[in-house]
Amino acid sequence: MEKHIVIIGAGPAGQEAALKAAKLGAKVSLIEQGEIGGVCLNCGCIPSKTWLSSAHEFASLKEIAKYSTKEEDLSSLASSYDFSKIQQRRQSVIMRLKRGLDFLYKSAKVNIIKGTAKIKDSKTILVNNEEITFDALIIACGTKAFYPPAFEKFKDKLLDNSNIFNLEKLPKSITILGGGAIGCEFACFFNALGVKVVLVEKLPNIALAMGQDISRAITNALEKRGVEIKTGIGAQNIEISDSEKTIILENGEKITSEEVLLALGRVADLSNLNLEALGINYDKKGVKVNTQTMQLKDNIYAVGDITGLTLLAHAASAQASAAVSHILTGKAVYNNDLIPAVLYTWPEAASIGLLKENVKIPVKVHKSFYLANGRALAQGDSEGFCQIITEEQTGKIVGAQIVGAQAGELIHIIALAIKNNMTLADLEQITFAHPTLSEVLK
Repeated sequence: MEKHIVIIGAGPAGQEAALKAAKLGAKVSLIEQGEIGGVCLNCGCIPSKTWLSSAHEFASLKEIAKYSTKEEDLSSLASSYDFSKIQQRRQSVIMRLKRGLDFLYKSAKVNIIKGTAKIKDSKTILVNNEEITFDALIIACGTKAFYPPAFEKFKDKLLDNSNIFNLEKLPKSITILGGGAIGCEFACFFNALGVKVVLVEKLPNIALAMGQDISRAITNALEKRGVEIKTGIGAQNIEISDSEKTIILENGEKITSEEVLLALGRVADLSNLNLEALGINYDKKGVKVNTQTMQLKDNIYAVGDITGLTLLAHAASAQASAAVSHILTGKAVYNNDLIPAVLYTWPEAASIGLLKENVKIPVKVHKSFYLANGRALAQGDSEGFCQIITEEQTGKIVGAQIVGAQAGELIHIIALAIKNNMTLADLEQITFAHPTLSEVLK
């Protein structure tokens, strides 16, 4: 008998769940109260990477100028961006991907319902005051930007990842609160286009979730390009006038800029779902699931940011795939250790598996540098390193961190190695084409 799977949220997790469930023969209803594609497509991964790509191209002009007979002209061109055209490019990319999604959903016969969902019981959900029965429910609501209490009342005058793309022009200066992935990437973008950037992080270092080695490398790269970084101190309050915003730090220091971007993490808001009807507990971090099956309770599953496992779009998709697999085949395949993290700054940074500072077993750290890589030198991308972490006894690869050109692509070689229990000796048996950046792994 055909199973009916209802999915709440049409972001990366909802998309993967809907398309996989339909492919496996289930009847699928996908509920979304906002835009199809969720945060990732509309105000997250895709628009931010489109912005970063545009900024990087302008930044590259400064390098090209060194080898040109028209160095002054190219250097001038590097600061001649038209922000409205950068915005048009972003919108064009989003619309193209949305058209592709529409086609996929129609082809798979996924029933898309626009509205707000509320759980009635373990078999019934209410959408637009209509009851929909289901065999299994997958909750993929996502999260929103966190605003500390002192900043909440100024929400309409501050920037976060959801409204920053509505800017009509770039500010002359910006203060970014939060030195995680979002904060670092936007610091990179604004700095490349000539905006004065101050990055504030309460932790001892920025990008710390990706390890101390990556943190140091990204800090050096941003500071070298003129980003002012303040770590080990948080923002206590804010004062706003007509044209300026002043952040007051915990030590009383004041930072004044034209705009302020909050990148202080994410929070879940599940209060409208009525999870209480199922006896499921939740808080601002979300819910606790079985980390292999993604089950909350019986036929109720949760995937994506609200699980708190890894707040990444591809992790959400992997979780959704595991949930659907468990519902329809009884198998579960999610493994959080195989999820790579990528920081899309330049240089790029990527990490997977264990960090050397967090290991609980004896390990060895093997390191190489882009400076010794022929392709990196030839194309002027010699900044960075690769380190592979292995078990001391067996030589099995258990983690890696890469900083440098194409780090986000190269990390998948290590992901495959970890998944297949490869040792460093196994990796040595692979012949890498020469000259390629991937030789940095060898």
